[in-house]
Amino acid sequence: MYRYDSYDQSIVDARVEEFRDQVQRRLAGHLTEDQFKPLRLMNGLYLQLHAYMLRIAIPYGTLSARQMRKLGEVARKYDRGYGHFTTRTNIQFNWIKLADAPDILAELATVEMHAIQTSGNCIRNISSDQYAGVAADEVTDPRPWAELLRQWSTFHPEFTYLPRKFKICVIATAEDRSAMRLHDIGLKLVKRGDEIGAEVYAGGGMGRTPMVGPQIRDFVPEDEVIPYLEACLRVYNRYGRRDNKFKARIKILVHELGVEEYKRQVEEEFAQMKVLGLNPPREELDRIRPFFANPAYEQGLSDEIDRGDPAFALWVDRQVATHRQPGYAIVNISLKPVGGIPGDASADQIDLIADLAEHYSLDELRVTHAQNLVLPHVKKADLYAIWQKLDEAGLAEANLDLIGDIIACPGLDYCSLANARSIPLAQKLSERFASPDRQKDLGELKLKISGCINACGHHHAGHIGILGVDRKGVENFQLLLGGSGAEDASLGQITGPGFSEDGVVDAIEKVTDIYLAERAQGERFLDTYRRIGMKPFKEAIYG
Repeated sequence: MYRYDSYDQSIVDARVEEFRDQVQRRLAGHLTEDQFKPLRLMNGLYLQLHAYMLRIAIPYGTLSARQMRKLGEVARKYDRGYGHFTTRTNIQFNWIKLADAPDILAELATVEMHAIQTSGNCIRNISSDQYAGVAADEVTDPRPWAELLRQWSTFHPEFTYLPRKFKICVIATAEDRSAMRLHDIGLKLVKRGDEIGAEVYAGGGMGRTPMVGPQIRDFVPEDEVIPYLEACLRVYNRYGRRDNKFKARIKILVHELGVEEYKRQVEEEFAQMKVLGLNPPREELDRIRPFFANPAYEQGLSDEIDRGDPAFALWVDRQVATHRQPGYAIVNISLKPVGGIPGDASADQIDLIADLAEHYSLDELRVTHAQNLVLPHVKKADLYAIWQKLDEAGLAEANLDLIGDIIACPGLDYCSLANARSIPLAQKLSERFASPDRQKDLGELKLKISGCINACGHHHAGHIGILGVDRKGVENFQLLLGGSGAEDASLGQITGPGFSEDGVVDAIEKVTDIYLAERAQGERFLDTYRRIGMKPFKEAIYG
């Protein structure tokens, strides 16, 4: 893991004290809410329906046990005993008192954590693959690049006040576990001969106008990735709409200019930057890389797993992924218990996972964009002990990538932007499809729920997506089919008129019935939908 140097620590400490002064001025009445709002947002503090919400950055989803324990402390001391892991691999605390916010940030700074740029019209938390550094098929470890991007983007003077928020993702495998092409900029690290570089995608995103980002460069050498991204952002910053927030994202600019014209302007800007020599020094990436060197794996370990316990064997088959190191495995921890709130973890569960990371995963864990957690370095001999501890804590659900592995935003239970409640719907759906045998029979089926058009629940990228809308003061739910955030990225299509909460649950059951009746051998839901189209599903839903 990356560790702060004195420069990193001084930046975070200074920001805490600056924000402490701003909060005191707000509480004293010296700042109005309108004056305070941009200041708090740049520190990850939102004013929601019932309280302040604080969003903590978890850069590229990586945490140490010490950091995880601190999150458990914050949950107990300042919130209501839990935290909510988000689709941006951050964590949110939903019941924060304004007076406590600086103290929380000060405590987080002691474990090298912060809330900088988790809101505002700036470059947000850099995301990556939760299996980075351990995936068997990766070209190179993307985490040094993600860390370099974090350092480059933090307080970047030119990109602090962009037309709109900006999200960047970097991966290094053919399989996309991070919805890379649905980011403002996506980087896929690739190898050309002996040289590492990046495919660059720009103009992706969800929200009101969802778009899959087109490729704008098939290869940028690694020494030129930062100046190339800088060129991409400069063109956006120059022409992005500031008069209409609904048209302010880079996806609108790329669409309206056209991909070829946007590429032309980026290349022109990029050429000028190379003339001026605006590359960061190669030594900086070289300085960062050793932080992500392989940990001290034990050698000569057995790859055998005793599957004598059927419940354990089911969990291994679903939740355990292949590790590049013999004798080790990747453990996916589901935060989607039947009837639970997707992404929520209690303080006790957070502490347990910190303990598991420390004792069984070389002091490291990851947060996924699907609101789950990962122990990336687990000896296969320890899997049964880990499963037992997770089972005791209600964390041993075996539903990764199945219909029970629901993504959902906080919705109208918390969010002032939402039109409908996501959480009760997610709970009803998890209960309707609770049977492990039924989930296994349905196979890979990604269900995602957003409480409003901002798409924090990634509904556009769900094999089945649900969007909550307001219909004359009544919550209504639109149903979408055919989306994907993976390497076969696509946008879900609306089936037709919306439903009540119970009605959309029934509609999804009809959709799955059609899939089971129509699927060919080996087909996922998404494959069947793409083969037979929308018509059979619509007929089943609407009659």
